[in-house]
Amino acid sequence: MHMAMVIGGGIVLLGLFLLFGRLWGGATPDLALAAKAFVPVWLVIALVNMWVGVTKAGYSMRDELPILLIVFIVPAVLAGIAVWRFAR
Repeated sequence: MHMAMVIGGGIVLLGLFLLFGRLWGGATPDLALAAKAFVPVWLVIALVNMWVGVTKAGYSMRDELPILLIVFIVPAVLAGIAVWRFAR
């Protein structure tokens, strides 16, 4: 359940990045730039989520690594689709 909530939070955060991209620029390339800026921010958040799982929840790195990959990849792929769609 926690993993689904984190992925959902990533999708909401991507939506916020795209919203701010539209508010600040309004042009299509600004939306692509906002989606590109989302990916490193999301990577840091996903790594912090893994760090909390290892240090506070008691999971091993081996247990948390596949979760990190799933949590990072789903919103990052959506951001990649947004970049591809808006960069045209």
